[in-house]
Amino acid sequence: MSSPLQHSSLDTFLRIYEQILDRMNEGVHVIDANGTTIVYNQKMTELESMTIQDVLHKPLSEVFAFPDGQESTLLTCLHTGKSIRNTRQTYFNDKQKEITTINNTYPIMENGKIVGAMEIADDITKMERLIRENLLEKNGSRYTFDQIIGSSGAILDVIESAKRAARTSSSVLVVGETGAGKELFVQSIHNACLRASGPLISQNCAALPDSLIEGLLFGTARGAFTGAIERPGLFEQAEKGTLFLDEINSLSMPLQAKLLRALQEKSIRRIGDTKDRSIDVRIIAAINEDPVEAIAHSHLRKDLYYRLGVVTLFIPPLRDRKEDIPLLANHFVEKYNQLFQMEVRGLSDEVIKFFNEHDWPGNVRELQHLIEGAMNLMIDETIIGYEHLPLHFLRRTPAAAIIAEHEKQPFLPFPDEGKPLKETMLEFETSYIHHVVDKYNGNISRAAKELQISRQSLQYRLRKLGIRG
Repeated sequence: MSSPLQHSSLDTFLRIYEQILDRMNEGVHVIDANGTTIVYNQKMTELESMTIQDVLHKPLSEVFAFPDGQESTLLTCLHTGKSIRNTRQTYFNDKQKEITTINNTYPIMENGKIVGAMEIADDITKMERLIRENLLEKNGSRYTFDQIIGSSGAILDVIESAKRAARTSSSVLVVGETGAGKELFVQSIHNACLRASGPLISQNCAALPDSLIEGLLFGTARGAFTGAIERPGLFEQAEKGTLFLDEINSLSMPLQAKLLRALQEKSIRRIGDTKDRSIDVRIIAAINEDPVEAIAHSHLRKDLYYRLGVVTLFIPPLRDRKEDIPLLANHFVEKYNQLFQMEVRGLSDEVIKFFNEHDWPGNVRELQHLIEGAMNLMIDETIIGYEHLPLHFLRRTPAAAIIAEHEKQPFLPFPDEGKPLKETMLEFETSYIHHVVDKYNGNISRAAKELQISRQSLQYRLRKLGIRG
């Protein structure tokens, strides 16, 4: 007795074939002789975070991106006609999401001619991410792109450019003012690239004189100078990883020339040695001034700039992305809540307005230190107000004008120079609390609400400062 399937139409067999493919636990991807996708099963859409419509009937090279010097295993198999077994491959989909798979790839032959290629893929992306997370502390880095705080267009554009740069091993130059967050981007690029399992070695070039930093970078040979020992430099220590050189514009011109040679030749020579050593290191450099001005003032060699700036990232200062201040402030509040065992909920509207009037010369780092300092001055309050901001900060901002507008009366003038900080802070606190209590005719509850502190805390301060409520 024959099976009903034996008499089924070709359409029925195709539907059965599609169901079988879509129920497989491995991804299946087939291309024709032109490199165009003709089969793409359900599991593959899950592995690569794509839809069938995104990939089917489209050239593979237009949909996926591969790191420099690498080609899709499918295309390699199509070109060579040879099977590729158990090969790890990392690449990016059209949304720049990184995918890592283990593939078995086979040519499809017809009458002795290659007519396509088929790939069966297993997902190891999640495993790769877990391994990278465990390596973050070991390789000298802690930050990833997910930890960069901000929703402004200015910062999102830079993050997107940095993610693209992470796909390759090209040199990167990060330009930004002090405190803008350059190292966050450096570490994020390293942790998102194929060198993430290798070391990230960082060196501030302004921290040491040229005589010391040259030996630190390139290493020394025994006997090169009195007391010299056989010691590898930072280039060798960063092998297969990333070397981050901060404030590279502080290096002397001769040392910049030697650095340029190392980058071009991909080799270094230890001080006092006679042989060159090959290096496989990605260079990321940072500079805290405009590169054009640095070149004009002879702080940076033009040829070194062109070599380092294959990809140049300009990190926006905080004053150019003030819409990110609430996000950043809340992030720092949560951070110090955990460290200080506090329960601060955020900033008052007046303080946020105050922050938006400030130019932030110290950028994100200044904001972080300001939040930390304010929380050190709090007792049982839950909202950061004016009274918690350091006096030295208030003196160099438009605080007086803002507070005067808020209080509808002239603000307390600042004391004379040279007065002890403790005495000044005491006078400031006494005068301000006295004013608010008087404003509400001695109503402690209403004054406490205005000051955004508890009634008990205000009573304690009134007794401490000798103010009658």
